Amino acid sequence: MSELREAALASKAWPFEEARKLVKRYQKAPPEKGHVLFETGYGPSGLPHIGTFGEVARTTMIRRAFEAISDIPTRLICFSDDLDGMRKVPGNVPNPERLQQHLQRPLTSVPDPFEEYDSFGAHNNAMLRRFLDTFGFDYEFISATEYYRSGQFDTVLLRAAERYDDIMAVMLKSLREERRQTYSIFLPIHPESGRVMYVPMKHVDADNGTITFDTEDGEEMTLPVTGGNVKLQWKPDFGARWAALDVDFEMYGKDHSTNTPIYDRICEILGGRKPEHFTYELFLDENGQKISKSSGNGLTIDEWLTYASTESLSHFMYQKPKTAKRMYFDVIPKAMDEYHQQLRAYPDQELKAQVNNPVWHIHAGDVPVSTLIVPFSMLLNLASVSGAEDKEHLWGFIRRYAPEATSESHPDLDAAAGYAVKYFNDFVKPTRSYRAPTEAEREALLDLRAHLAAYDGRIEDEALQSIVYAVGRDRFDPLRAWFTTLYEVLLGASQGPRFGGFIALYGVDETVALIDKALAGEMV
Repeated sequence: MSELREAALASKAWPFEEARKLVKRYQKAPPEKGHVLFETGYGPSGLPHIGTFGEVARTTMIRRAFEAISDIPTRLICFSDDLDGMRKVPGNVPNPERLQQHLQRPLTSVPDPFEEYDSFGAHNNAMLRRFLDTFGFDYEFISATEYYRSGQFDTVLLRAAERYDDIMAVMLKSLREERRQTYSIFLPIHPESGRVMYVPMKHVDADNGTITFDTEDGEEMTLPVTGGNVKLQWKPDFGARWAALDVDFEMYGKDHSTNTPIYDRICEILGGRKPEHFTYELFLDENGQKISKSSGNGLTIDEWLTYASTESLSHFMYQKPKTAKRMYFDVIPKAMDEYHQQLRAYPDQELKAQVNNPVWHIHAGDVPVSTLIVPFSMLLNLASVSGAEDKEHLWGFIRRYAPEATSESHPDLDAAAGYAVKYFNDFVKPTRSYRAPTEAEREALLDLRAHLAAYDGRIEDEALQSIVYAVGRDRFDPLRAWFTTLYEVLLGASQGPRFGGFIALYGVDETVALIDKALAGEMV
């Protein structure tokens, strides 16, 4: 056994814990299909949001963890339920009034409001693929419309007709009394209007593979269950998809967790083996509400990438997937800095620690070297005090602090400088709030100014931090009140960087001038 496999098998990192379940699944014999199949599902009722990305990112982390401990090949499919009827017009699309007449038609039959693709479903599928391709995911895209209409689901649909009563028995237990009266696992698609119909069945003919029902207009109609004439309700569709494709693993949000026994049982009734599951907690917006595709709240992938790297987003997704997390702009700086902290730690770690490091899972073991020698939070504060309008302004300070650094030799730093300027101007600048110092704080700032004005040592973080500590140690209890003073009076923020490092980057003389401005009341 290789050293990596041995370390991975003992790792407590959650992707390895999930991967070991899949190894156990096939410990007696390898899969007949020749590979382990990972699936992620996508409901293209609105534009893809960042939670959709998170599902693919986390599934990929488990897939790569599995590949480190097993020789069985793997595949990842991204399945779009684009034959689903459009229940309501999303609020975040242009010309929404044009979509009103297409309610209940499959998303792939609804015109694209952006006028770029053949349908609204095709547009949203393309957006999903573009987002996933940005991150270099290795996946295969599957359209429900294509699979239903091409006959690739015909076998499982005919089996569903044959075992209709058994599946209905599972479903009816989960429904309210009034819903039971009209419920059917099959949703016919009207051959003329193209609308998905929610109607009860009058007869299911397993021998001929047909269903008979009354349309909303009272007309009796018989349709084959094959060839895209019907689709399955979403809960039966989940289980049927697992059975039809022989899915081995799928994760989904906590809001699906109560349905897991239903999905599993339907999969088994249809002749499949239920897959391994992983349930994650939901992402919340700035107000603590669940992020929704249709309402468009929370962050989009493009918005995150305006202010931070793709890897920082992957790092955010890795952290505590079983814990609900706010996903708003204010989480970005911490995600950037924590990702690079882990990158810097990685080379000096033993292998058993490396496989527990998030960056191993973000990069599937091929971990790059960080060139972010100035923390992102520090760059934000530098942008704030210098009034930077572009990253070249920040490079003026960076070159003095680290003369060996260039945009070519330190690409992470160069990118972060650009992100920091954008983030500062969009989020920090409008909310900065400086305050005047108290008399005791004024005395401390004057003392710090005097020490810095007289300083003739090397411009090093630790030496300057010692001065900052010495000035505050005898005046403030707790000492953090001194740093809060520095942040609120000099930076206009409640939190800030390690101040000795900030002085080294911004400059000793520049910091003296900054203190003078604050003491003169020019900052408030």
